[in-house]
Amino acid sequence: MDRARPGSAWDRLAAYVKERRESGKWPKDFEAFENDLHERLMAVKRDLIAEEFVRADEQADAIEVEGTIYRRVVRCEDTYFTTAGPVRAMRSLYKNRADEHSRSICPMELRLGLIQARWTPAAAKQASWVVSQLTPGVAEELFKRMGNMTPSKATLDRLPKQLHDVWEAERLDFEAALRASDIVPAETATVAVSLDGVLAPMIDGKRAEKRGEAAARGEIAKGPAGYREVGCGTVSMYDAEGELLRVIRMARMPESKKETLKEMLTKELAIVLKERPGVNLVKIADGAKDNWEFLSNALPGGIEVLDFFHAAEHLAAALGNAYGDGSIEARNHFDTKRRILREDPAGVDKVIQSLAYLTKKHPRNVAIARALGYFRTNRSRMRYADIAAQNLPIGSGIVEASCKTLVGQRLKLSGMRWSVDGGQAILNLRAWHQSDRFDRAWALIAAEYKAEITVIANVINLHNELRSARQ
Repeated sequence: MDRARPGSAWDRLAAYVKERRESGKWPKDFEAFENDLHERLMAVKRDLIAEEFVRADEQADAIEVEGTIYRRVVRCEDTYFTTAGPVRAMRSLYKNRADEHSRSICPMELRLGLIQARWTPAAAKQASWVVSQLTPGVAEELFKRMGNMTPSKATLDRLPKQLHDVWEAERLDFEAALRASDIVPAETATVAVSLDGVLAPMIDGKRAEKRGEAAARGEIAKGPAGYREVGCGTVSMYDAEGELLRVIRMARMPESKKETLKEMLTKELAIVLKERPGVNLVKIADGAKDNWEFLSNALPGGIEVLDFFHAAEHLAAALGNAYGDGSIEARNHFDTKRRILREDPAGVDKVIQSLAYLTKKHPRNVAIARALGYFRTNRSRMRYADIAAQNLPIGSGIVEASCKTLVGQRLKLSGMRWSVDGGQAILNLRAWHQSDRFDRAWALIAAEYKAEITVIANVINLHNELRSARQ
């Protein structure tokens, strides 16, 4: 930066510092002083960034990018989002004259890797992380209060969707790169894989149609008719004592049979098993049939566990129907049977015997019969005492927590409705963050915006040549 340039932000900052030091007075409004100082520093930063923009620009007649020749067509000014605020810069635009429908390119933007031709990489990274945690409106206010960037709510809303398009186009390669760069903790003795789902409000959730169908059947519509299931999956690593070491979290917007999520889980698990071939494999889920068809048939053999807390809920429902929901007798029976189920090696068999007795005693009670069927169907997955004795997990709390923190806390706020692409754009960012992959994932996507520029020497400008010939 040319510090001697008259009127530069550096000059103004230097004069301000000199004035403050010579005044010998402390500021009476320290908040105003801090804000003033911060803005002066940001002005210097904006000047420096603007100068780097100029250095990265190109004014040659022609350039080559990835084998295509582009010719300079115009120089114009534009505004860019930076971590110090908006910066205006003159830059050259080039066009492929062989394709009149192609878009112009800017060497400065490609050399510096500006995101979506508007954001510096650091600014886009900050904005993406913030908007993955907060709504665009709250994020807009946060940036204003921080006193650096000033992107609008609409701009912040668009950015994740634009990044989503780039990520999804190369998703398989990007995810493979993330897995390859992961480090499986050396202490890993157990890996657990789980999947679950959580309902999220959808723009295309067919709310009106579902309400209408219920009315046509003469039924009262119940439940969140405009919601569809978002799939969540986790791969969790534990040491020999059962202490959690690391969790890889993922989520996919509604799709048939969670196909993409299952594919992702399969590949994540394969990497861990390859790195640590001797680990215990535990598969945990609730009683949903589709979950177990995948866990049992598509993954390598391992210990299957039906989430203990789901089992306890079914037990409580059956006992409530038998002894009176919420009654002291029901609670006492539940406390006893729950402890037996959890701690007795023969616990599931004893619970089944108790439910079979209650079924005979209450032959018309559908809830008790349903619970009995549930325990019989999942009997082999309820050896909780034996599994816990090996320091292996018996609950799917990690994937259920992921449903809440990964999806619910961001996608289920008041008044929200999501498209598949819009929701996935946010889920990708949140999953990277919650899996300790954000920086590595960002590096992959940011690299897509950079390109090498080759200046072409001795290129004949045919347009000018033809014009001269006609003259």
